[in-house]
Amino acid sequence: MLTHPLIRLLWCLIGASCGIGLALFLVGPPFTPLLLASLGGTTVFLFSLTRVPAAQPRALLGGHFGSAFIGIACYQALGESLAVYVLATSLTLAWMLLTRTVHPPAGANPVIMIHAHAGWSALWDPVLLGVGALMLVVIVWSRLYPGLARYPVKPFAPSPPQLDWGGWRSS
Repeated sequence: MLTHPLIRLLWCLIGASCGIGLALFLVGPPFTPLLLASLGGTTVFLFSLTRVPAAQPRALLGGHFGSAFIGIACYQALGESLAVYVLATSLTLAWMLLTRTVHPPAGANPVIMIHAHAGWSALWDPVLLGVGALMLVVIVWSRLYPGLARYPVKPFAPSPPQLDWGGWRSS
């Protein structure tokens, strides 16, 4: 019964609902939902792609914190313009690739931080508080269902696992 695909799907939906619900509750007002947009993508990774390196704590925390930091730093130093959005997003990609903390939803953070004119306190609330809430729920959620992979699967797994940026093939 518990292995039926619809039951497992329902369990994923319950976990995702609890995770994003807690994150939104904790970091809701005065923040707008836009500030939490990247957490929606993170929810998909944590509750459906639990085993992949991009969902593990190294990528999750490094990706979100680094990208938000870069977005805030670029806004604080250079203001808001198309060039700043482009620079911050490009620097975020470089950060994630060089530190092997690629977490695709966090790629939205520099755009969000610049658009919101975020200050340094946004690193704590909503970023780390929101990500922490999701992590707490996925840790509990993954242990309540028999046979489910327990999160984190490999806490320090690099993302990407190999240094093949852009999908370069070895010749």
